[in-house]
Amino acid sequence: MAFHPAAASAEFDDSTVNVPRTYAWVVFALTFGLLISDYMSRQVLNAVFPLLKHEWALSDSQLGLLSGIVALMVGLLTFPLSLLADRWGRVRSLVLMATLWSLATLGCSLADNFQHMFIARFFVGVGEAAYGSVGIAVVLSVFPRHLRATLTGAFMAGGMFGSVLGMALGGVLAEHLGWRWAFAGMALFGLLLASVYPLVVKSSRIGCTPKTAGEGGACRQPLKSLFASRSVVCAYIGSGLQLFVGAAVMVWFPSYLNRYYFMDTDQAGVVSAIIVLAGGTGMILCGILSDRLCRNAPDRKIALAIGYCLLSCVLLFLAFQLQPGLVQLVIIALGMLVATGTSGPAGAMVANLTHFSVHGTAFATLTLANNLLGLAPGPYLTGVLADRLGLDHAFQLIPLISIAAALVFFYAKRHYHRDIARLAPLMAQGDPS
Repeated sequence: MAFHPAAASAEFDDSTVNVPRTYAWVVFALTFGLLISDYMSRQVLNAVFPLLKHEWALSDSQLGLLSGIVALMVGLLTFPLSLLADRWGRVRSLVLMATLWSLATLGCSLADNFQHMFIARFFVGVGEAAYGSVGIAVVLSVFPRHLRATLTGAFMAGGMFGSVLGMALGGVLAEHLGWRWAFAGMALFGLLLASVYPLVVKSSRIGCTPKTAGEGGACRQPLKSLFASRSVVCAYIGSGLQLFVGAAVMVWFPSYLNRYYFMDTDQAGVVSAIIVLAGGTGMILCGILSDRLCRNAPDRKIALAIGYCLLSCVLLFLAFQLQPGLVQLVIIALGMLVATGTSGPAGAMVANLTHFSVHGTAFATLTLANNLLGLAPGPYLTGVLADRLGLDHAFQLIPLISIAAALVFFYAKRHYHRDIARLAPLMAQGDPS
């Protein structure tokens, strides 16, 4: 059976744990499955909005609050909970998180009013807060460095696939069994995976053992690597700026189809889902391309990230200049395929430039930047522009943000090798080799 060193790095050989290749992919599959469960539980609410609105006589603002409380808790708790998971044990933390959000989702199915649902959704957000950042840290710990862009892109794509599945399956369950079973179905899927995960994924086998009390002080120095270089800070910022574009298109595209293609809600939802899937597919394919072309030259991944930014800018800018029609939709899909491609290279940069013992916290920082610079302001500022200029003209301007992202990645590329060399002594601290 083939083996490879877990989390091995050309720059920093941060682990000597040998993991069977088959077992590594089992770890990835289970961790990826829980990420899909995460987003299914988060987004199933959207599928039952009309039913809740009718049954409980809710306003649109109340419905928005039920959705927004999850994102709020994720934003507030991602960093501290990821730091705690790095100290307490990543595998143990992932199981606890998945159990909590699944039980909270089950609580949603039992809610009798808005207040009950709000409390349940609050705990869904608490449970999901750090899963993405800690989950990708676990995945990277069992694979070699040259696959980091592929794995990061593929793992982040799970959020998009989970969102689509949550809304689609939730709608089907709600239509045939009632909205309570939509939540219950997501909860049962999550609880099943959460029960299997610790039976298969063992901290001792993947090198993610919890730190002892005596090691706590030793983690303070590695924590400095989170912001110790210009390159890693640029990775955070560049990734967030590029997601600004993707988030804006994904959130507002159903409205665009409704206003300019005169599609009904169901039709617009299907076409928008295809666009979202194009973005998720792009995360995977662009990550694979980055690893294949840049295996022996990590800084080339930054060059590819710059290329993804500029190409997506050109495609989306041109697409939204066209009249509504099939050609426009195809070019938008291609633009989204490339627009999300920076996720893999940015994740690889963060992993390469931060100490392996704080990778969960490092990816929490990346998640925080993605939310503060991209996922939150992108949809909001697009709405502001749409109020003033019209949604079609807003979409013509939004792709230009990718130029700013490209400039940030370009700055990172200029300093990458020097930052790697300067951080070498810090990265060696606590190295088990």
